[in-house]
Amino acid sequence: MALDAAILESLAKSSDKDAWRVIIDRTVEIASKPLAAGNAPSEVIKRDREIGVLDHFLSSSAWDLWQSFGSTVERNSDRLARWWSEPYSAKAVLILDGLSLRELPWLLQGAKERGFTLHEVSANASELPGETNEFAKALGFSSRSQLQNNGGGMAHKLQPAVTECVDMPWKDCEGLINGSKNWVFWHHWPDTKVHDGAVAGQGLDTLIRDATDQLNSDDFWSFVERLATGRRLVITSDHGYAATGYFPDADGEVGQFLKSTFASRRSSKGSGETGPFVPPVALQIHSPHGEHRLAVGRWKWKSQGGYPTLTHGGLSLLEVLSPFVEITK
Repeated sequence: MALDAAILESLAKSSDKDAWRVIIDRTVEIASKPLAAGNAPSEVIKRDREIGVLDHFLSSSAWDLWQSFGSTVERNSDRLARWWSEPYSAKAVLILDGLSLRELPWLLQGAKERGFTLHEVSANASELPGETNEFAKALGFSSRSQLQNNGGGMAHKLQPAVTECVDMPWKDCEGLINGSKNWVFWHHWPDTKVHDGAVAGQGLDTLIRDATDQLNSDDFWSFVERLATGRRLVITSDHGYAATGYFPDADGEVGQFLKSTFASRRSSKGSGETGPFVPPVALQIHSPHGEHRLAVGRWKWKSQGGYPTLTHGGLSLLEVLSPFVEITK
């Protein structure tokens, strides 16, 4: 699968900001197309590989674009704060931890079928590295768990709001929503499933089957409706995830370097060697969260206990882009 010639020409002539807009628009376009019933896992895996062509372009010949990602692509934390400042009379944010662009078709189709009005479907940048606590801190929380039981406090960027953070069935979540005007609700799904399904023999196929069940369920949409009743609602995430089980193996010196630098992760804190490799397999990134080395593109490598088949924290499109879906009922 090769990059479309028109897209390639557009990217070659663009500024960094315009190049990222082309790449992100194309990624959202691929990921959000409606899914035919019955073949979701195979179709999502096919789309994952199609987006992999853009990842290959970024890692093989345009890796400098990653250095401008954090400064030219709006961070999701900033986008949420900007949206929150809009003069809506009541609003809510539903953060689904680890939700990627892969899950967009179920959200868009479900919203349409159940009578919601879609106002915006887009994607923004996760924090770098794409980790849960980095996103929480970017919003002004000490950690994700601070939101639990309305513990969000008065220092975060989404004021005023009732906050909650749980890993409960959707039906129970619905029962937590009271008549307060503004809500920030952070749910642990699907990130819990990402980590549960990251063992050998499982991975994207298993997660997609779970997403099909969850995002087609009456309980999920009843919860969403409760949040959206009388409120403008954004469904979003802190980061996406990489389906590393489908990544090619790095061997030889490259594999050894990646193993010694990252072990079973895709980022490491602090500054250090990024290796002599061209194109690079790791980049030093300076972000608001300090210095980090991040794995570039689609590689997996041997590590103690086996490299996870699903993970996040590195530089590939589906792990650093967060969906942003704005709806009303």
